[in-house]
Amino acid sequence: PSPRRYGLWFRLRKLIIWLLGVYIAIPFLVKLCPAIQAKLVFLNFVRVPYFIDLKRPQDQGLNHTCNYYLQPEEDVTVGVWHTVPAALWKSARGKDQLWFEDALGSSHPVILYLHGNAGTRGGDHRVELYKVLSSLGYHVVTFDYRGWGDSVGSPSERGMTYDALHVFDWIKARSGDNPVYIWGHSLGTGVATNLVRRLCERETPPDALILESPFTNIREEARSHPFSIYRYFPGFDWFFLDPITTSGIRFANDENVKYISCSLLILHAEDDPVVPFHLGKKLYNIAATSRSFRDYKVQFVPFHTDLGYRHKYIYRSPELPRILR
Repeated sequence: PSPRRYGLWFRLRKLIIWLLGVYIAIPFLVKLCPAIQAKLVFLNFVRVPYFIDLKRPQDQGLNHTCNYYLQPEEDVTVGVWHTVPAALWKSARGKDQLWFEDALGSSHPVILYLHGNAGTRGGDHRVELYKVLSSLGYHVVTFDYRGWGDSVGSPSERGMTYDALHVFDWIKARSGDNPVYIWGHSLGTGVATNLVRRLCERETPPDALILESPFTNIREEARSHPFSIYRYFPGFDWFFLDPITTSGIRFANDENVKYISCSLLILHAEDDPVVPFHLGKKLYNIAATSRSFRDYKVQFVPFHTDLGYRHKYIYRSPELPRILR
């Protein structure tokens, strides 16, 4: 070979060896520093869309939304958005926080929305869902868990669940006899089942639970995640899944549904590239046979691949109003 060709081959071989070294080193790094794996589960450091002011939901087209800040614990503050039903849009113009809080007592049901990992309460697909639910006559209350968006605190499964419990109790203190539903999406389904299990144990269940794109538990989700390039790596569980458990992260939807006593609706797109469809179906099968649901309706609604709803576009379904009714 010519000297030039030999030089190219040498550099290519050096690059391959370097990449292989990094590939092999990462599992050991994750094992030694479980906090890395926790950050990959939460992705709270990924704030998209960038450069939006969460204090101004009207910038995202939510002119009938008020921004609050609640304090679940000392040194923890969470940012909250409250979107009123479309019927109250005109009345909401120029009103302050007290008016919005009082509006929760109007004769409209309330949905507490628990978003997934990455991004903030101002994420594009989340905002579009708020608009759809508002048009259907719901109050929508959503928030960023501690460590997300402009919320203060360090993320953890326990902390996220406690934040959700605090916001739920805050809603119930203002909503009177109006129905309150809990809607969790993706990682938020883990927070939702944690929350609802706790509510059922204290005998204050919500009126219904809606799980969009749910998984069974975080270990199965991590093992099934299509972006996991290490799933066939020797010792995958020991290197990658055990550190998640060590960090106190379980999000055990499959266990929680055995202790939940309220109506359950599961929505899942067949072409979901993030949470595989079979995990949502498996969770439904566990719930449908659970004794805790024997007096309640459990429904699974799939969305065909041809619809292209994937992981976060189910809000586009024209069937959604009928399904929710």
